Amino acid sequence: MKELVVYIAKELVSKPDSVVVTQEETEGEFKLKLSVAPEDMGKIIGRGGRTARDIRTALRAAAGFKGKLVSLEIVEDAKVS
Repeated sequence: MKELVVYIAKELVSKPDSVVVTQEETEGEFKLKLSVAPEDMGKIIGRGGRTARDIRTALRAAAGFKGKLVSLEIVEDAKVS
């Protein structure tokens, strides 16, 4: 799951080196946290949240093959500028 989010995010942002994804895996769920540079937040979220929704949809499809649930939190990394 983590690799999928990293790949998608790095293709969308202008600072791919600032993309950081952490993953917690429990028995029935993947919890992912995506951190990007402040200036890339708009590219990841998209107009009206469409891009973020599409990333989450792709993750749900991939997690469904493994029989797990998935959640994605998108945060701004204040340390990266």
